[in-house]
Formats: sequence, C-alpha cells, structure tokens
Amino acid sequence: MKRLIVTSDDFGVATAVNEAVEQAHTRGILTAASLMVAGDAAADAVARAKRLPTLGVGLHLVLVEGRPMLPAAQVPDLVDATGHFRTNMVLAGVNFFFRPSVRRQLAAEIKAQFAAFAATGLPLDHVNAHKHFHLHPTIAGLILSIGRRYGLAAARAPVEPMDMIAAIEPVPQTLADRIAAPYARGVARRFRAAGLVVPDRVLGLAWSGHMTTERVRALIAALPPGLTELYCHPATKDAYPGSAPGYAYRAELAALLDPGVRALVAERDIHLGRFADVTRKEGLAA
Repeated sequence: MKRLIVTSDDFGVATAVNEAVEQAHTRGILTAASLMVAGDAAADAVARAKRLPTLGVGLHLVLVEGRPMLPAAQVPDLVDATGHFRTNMVLAGVNFFFRPSVRRQLAAEIKAQFAAFAATGLPLDHVNAHKHFHLHPTIAGLILSIGRRYGLAAARAPVEPMDMIAAIEPVPQTLADRIAAPYARGVARRFRAAGLVVPDRVLGLAWSGHMTTERVRALIAALPPGLTELYCHPATKDAYPGSAPGYAYRAELAALLDPGVRALVAERDIHLGRFADVTRKEGLAA
C-alpha cells in the first residue's frame, strides 16, 4: 500500500501560512500541519484547526529562529538579548550536549511547548522540529522522554531518498547534507525502537521552499509502497513576518491545490491521511 502524509510546517507563524493550510486541506491534498505554539498567529491556527477535525495537527518544536514559550529569564542560555532563540545551531548544540545547566533549560522549554500544545485541546498527531533540530541526540532524547507524557506516538525523521530525487532532477548535496543524513537515519532507528510511527521516507528537504507543482507531480508519480511524508511550506503570500528569503510559498500552495496533483493521487491509488490514521491502525494511539 502507498500511504502519503502531506504536512505543512510553520503552522501558526503567520496568518498567511494559516490561510494556506486551511485552503490546502479543504481544497487540496494537505492532511497535516505542524504547529508553532509560540508563533505570532498560533491562536488563529488553533481556531482554524478546531474547524478542521480531519487535519492532523502536531507540534513543530521551535528551538531556533523563534521565541520560547517560557520567559527569557528562565532560559537565559537559550536566548539572545532580544529574547529570541540563538541562531548559531552548532554552538547551541555543543552547549546542549556538554552543559548540564543548559540541558535543564532546554528540557524545561521542550516541556513548556508540549504543555502549550496540550492546552489547545487538539489531539497530538505528530512531532517534528524547526530546522530539524531534533537530529541533535540530546533534543531527540528529550522529545522521547517528555513527549510520551503528552501522548506522543509519531515523529518525523528526515531521511530523504536522494536516488528518488536525483531521478527526477539532480540536486547537489552540500557538506551539511552529508553530515545530517547519518544523524537522520540514527534518529529514525531511535524513534522506531521507542515505538513511534516514523515515515519510511520524507520528501521536502532537497527542494525546501520550492516544492513546485511539477516536482510534487513527479514525486507522487514515483512514490513507492510504504509510508511517505511530504512536507512543504505553503502560504498565501511570498513575504510575511518570519518568512525565509527566496522561498516560493505561493507556488507550494498552488502545488497542493493543483487538480492534476489530486488526480494523480487518485490514479495511483495513494492513501492520503494523517499520522493518527497510522498510529490508530497499529494500536499505538490512545
């Protein structure tokens, strides 16, 4: 069976993203969204999600390029002078690993974000992290230990099949890509060993911010059996507070709404769904 979860990241960062999530779910192929609980438009995202009971909403854990849930004074080693998370992920990762006081702050912030999600009343469909920071072993471990208290049953491990991508359109791999790949495979093994549902493959890394209609069609046409997650960044505007320069947000929304994409999903007998549809089937969800 070919099963496909189509996820929007950054749900709650801005109204333009929330609008796109609602449109892509009600009129397109989007099945899930990952919520930034401290995002500027998080309340709007939650209100929309409660009108969309078939949308699988998960936690998009933010530990870089955003604000913490906790007051800055409680996580001083995680934030800069403006109260935002530090942007140097390498330095932050070293501190997480080697400094117990920083790990305690990190654990408190992760718990606060899980608790904030629980307070929305939405079922927790899945968990992932902004910039895939959960590839860091300390963060992955805290997600497991804390997330279980909040019903965690599924998570993303960004293992992208580059042979599949290259057959469609060659993409040069950077040194960072090569370094991240083994960590992604390790996180996948760790999460599965803990009993979480993890996709067999994830699509969206190589063309992040540029998942055009042509690329989405090609990926769906080449989709192998098993569980695949395709993640993207749709929005109704190409520029909004917090947007990434150069990302084609509206083009990604158009791809999710494209009638040809929807027709191809039907023709290939691809089963669209949420993580919860998989976890319930396998008896992993409450």
